[in-house]
Amino acid sequence: MADLKHQLAKQKRYDAIFVNATKAFAILVLLSLGGILLSLIVGAWPSITEFGLGFYTSNNWDTVNDQYGALAPIYGTIVTSLIAIAIAVPVSFGIAIFLTELCPNFLKKPLGIAIELLAGIPSIIYGMWGLFVFAPYFSEHIQPWLIDNIGPLPIIGKVFTGAPMGLGMFTASLVLAIMIIPFIAATMRDVFSVVPDLLKESAYGMGATTWEVMFKIILPYTKAGVVGGVILGLGRALGETMAVTFLIGNAFNISPSLFTSGVTITSALANEFAEASSELHLASLLHLGLILFVITFIVLSISKLMLMRIDQKAGH
Repeated sequence: MADLKHQLAKQKRYDAIFVNATKAFAILVLLSLGGILLSLIVGAWPSITEFGLGFYTSNNWDTVNDQYGALAPIYGTIVTSLIAIAIAVPVSFGIAIFLTELCPNFLKKPLGIAIELLAGIPSIIYGMWGLFVFAPYFSEHIQPWLIDNIGPLPIIGKVFTGAPMGLGMFTASLVLAIMIIPFIAATMRDVFSVVPDLLKESAYGMGATTWEVMFKIILPYTKAGVVGGVILGLGRALGETMAVTFLIGNAFNISPSLFTSGVTITSALANEFAEASSELHLASLLHLGLILFVITFIVLSISKLMLMRIDQKAGH
């Protein structure tokens, strides 16, 4: 009996150590997040006090006269990320469906490994491939056709106008989509594979098609994982630096045409941070970093709210 009590007391001590250690790690993450936010605010404070809210509405970026505005980088970041995610999500979903439901068994493992290898390629490699291979091909074969055939159309035509330079917002978005597809596809494949076979076999036994099984059985069961994969890809798109810097053209302008050069927050930081010419210039760059931090936080919060609403509807 004494040995049993000693063993239970020892187990309780181990449990307490484990609980306190995990709690400390969680608090450390929050403290790190708060430290990053605080350091960005302190570094960006001269820009905040100098320009105020006008920093977010101005498109002026003049390093000679120390006049800065974040509208162009914010616009470029949001547009490239949304286009990339709009292209990547359907493609990734199709890849995940094929690998989990339709792919022959002898191909599942090689294709899965190939997707994971694509996710491990450094972003600068994607940027160099986009600059030296994809952009020239795009400017010679795809961009002229889009300009000639879609450019004359009303409303949507404004998006596909301009000179066939190869570089620009659309090229950066396409390469960005290629970069995030492996992340989203691998996540979706993993969450789809954990759905119990009993649920799928029951649906097939009742006469459901593969399409119905995916949308009525697998997706509701794995909605949290799917949204997580999409948010993972969106986070990668928002924070991507080198590939976008290679391809977007790095011009502080706003245009409805996706074929013109643009800039994102990350490409502006990559190009100018090491060469900041004044204290206000450096503060403005840190201000851009703070904006990116806030945008990412907003995206994560929206995804969490979406999951909560989906769970509430599922309960009803």
